[in-house]
Amino acid sequence: MTKKVATREAYGEALVELGSSNPNVVVLDADLSKSTKTNDFAKKFPERFFNMGIAEQNLMGTAAGLATVGKVPFASTFAMFATGRAFEIIRNSIGYPKLNVKICATHAGLTVGEDGASHQALEDIACMRVIPNMTVIVPADAVEAKAAIHTIAEVKGPVYVRLGRSGVPIINDESTYQFEIGKGVMLKDGKDATIIATGIMVNEALEAAKALEDKGLSVRVINIHTIKPLDEEIIIKAAKETGTIVTVEEHNIIGGLGAAVAEVVVENHPVPMKRIGTLDTFGESGKPDALLKKYGLTKENIMETVENAVKIKG
Repeated sequence: MTKKVATREAYGEALVELGSSNPNVVVLDADLSKSTKTNDFAKKFPERFFNMGIAEQNLMGTAAGLATVGKVPFASTFAMFATGRAFEIIRNSIGYPKLNVKICATHAGLTVGEDGASHQALEDIACMRVIPNMTVIVPADAVEAKAAIHTIAEVKGPVYVRLGRSGVPIINDESTYQFEIGKGVMLKDGKDATIIATGIMVNEALEAAKALEDKGLSVRVINIHTIKPLDEEIIIKAAKETGTIVTVEEHNIIGGLGAAVAEVVVENHPVPMKRIGTLDTFGESGKPDALLKKYGLTKENIMETVENAVKIKG
């Protein structure tokens, strides 16, 4: 059975490692450190941890201030509150002056589960990718999440990292994996269609592609872990070589990965394209797997969508 680890768990581990190697790393949280996994950093480096309480705007504003004096602040809370409640502060106090703040938001997407629509951020990628100067990263598994956190600590400028609550399968080899901002990763080659996925949907995309092989379809799978800056080269190449694209994300299809990929495709090499994600709707309370099934974010739905896209291609 494939090992499952939540990307928020990897985030917590990476913070402790960074705390030991970089004395300028500081961590801020909005009274959710047990859930966001910043509590391990707080225990080991209490003088560099700041619990800002349930005050997300102050959280982001303080992080911005710390960045101006040479610190590398990691600001954490749930994705809904980071991008929703603190949007204006992120835009004006972090994005506009291009400050070195790392916004690492957990509990994104439907897989927050029983907490329901009020906590299920399905708009956060759209909110963050529209802010100038902001890098947007959505790791596919714990290996990629940890590598991403180490990478962004060395890169100047604002970054948004989207992390999840539930455990997800490990798809990358920790001993060999190299994370590079803005570079998509082809996980499987194919000639009939391309699935472009991000976050937890990368594993589902791989499973769908493998199953489609048994039905005679050769399907390429690309992991886009960086929504912004987007790897346009790998997308255009896929459009030219496979002739059709299906995007998959645990996010509203408006403004997320699918929208970003569509912008590249339509301007450079238009091909038949389908987007899988939540369809302009809020989530609801339920078990993560049941929610993914209800909202069409499953291997079976990906397979059906790819088959239909290939038919359109002709």
